[in-house]
Amino acid sequence: MGTRVSRREMLMRTGAAAGVAAGLAAQRVEAGEAREPFRFCLNTSTIRGQKLPLAEIVKIAARAGFQAIEPWLGEIQEHARSGSLDDLRKLIADLGLTVESAIGFAEWIVDDDARRARGLETMRRDMELVARIGGARIAAPPVGATDQPDLSLLRAAERYRAILEIGDQTGVVPQVEVWGFSRLLHRLGQAAYVAIESGHPKACILADVYHLYKGGGPDPSGLRLLSGSSMHVMHVNDYPASPPREQIEDKHRVYPGDGVAPLGRILRDLRDIGFRGALSVELFNPEYYQQDALTVARTALEKTRAAVRRALAG
Repeated sequence: MGTRVSRREMLMRTGAAAGVAAGLAAQRVEAGEAREPFRFCLNTSTIRGQKLPLAEIVKIAARAGFQAIEPWLGEIQEHARSGSLDDLRKLIADLGLTVESAIGFAEWIVDDDARRARGLETMRRDMELVARIGGARIAAPPVGATDQPDLSLLRAAERYRAILEIGDQTGVVPQVEVWGFSRLLHRLGQAAYVAIESGHPKACILADVYHLYKGGGPDPSGLRLLSGSSMHVMHVNDYPASPPREQIEDKHRVYPGDGVAPLGRILRDLRDIGFRGALSVELFNPEYYQQDALTVARTALEKTRAAVRRALAG
């Protein structure tokens, strides 16, 4: 003879089961975040050689499984000449993507007053375009001063603050970028100095695995001295053992995990400092440009995810 269960008991049992299920789901989410605490972004340079319009690149990024994109200003400008930026913003949002950053080249840092004034106007226009498509940030590399080793870092910090204040007006935050071939901001510590001394609450750094190596800094473990909140985007890639650092160029970048970069240590340090931003895959490899764009994008994401899993396992 079966045991009768009261309605009250049934509700209690059902509630307990639901609670257990919710707890298991939460554990799965936490485990997933532990394995992949970062978001994955496609820098459009990775499939630039296929010469696709920006709207098509956005669709490819979504189909490949990326969560975000990082376009270049030239691509946004080209789209604006032939299409609607409002439509592009809607497409990006409808596909579930975000615009974590964009790549621009305004001369905000140079000594020449007239050139710098034009650079600030360029930065403002670039920020406005990025904002039109829902973008949050823009790169601020030391364009125009890459061969000037004697530029004061304190003066650079003052000039960085000036574009941060433009960012306050446009809603797009400039990220002071490390450029390994620059004679000014080629090391992480220099970019950190400029960000700190700007005295602005939104100051932040844009670093890159390749550029940290190219710049000849001592060791990328310096990332451990930063706060996760000081970085929102990290350019990820890898590089081969040959050619040597002095001769290596952008075109030699390879998929994460296919080279000799200390990616595991970099990714663990990013996790440990509380970085929860976007890993943006930025490549310029001419061999990849000869391949199907979707295949390259999918491979880039798969290899980046695999590198993260290896680095953070255990």
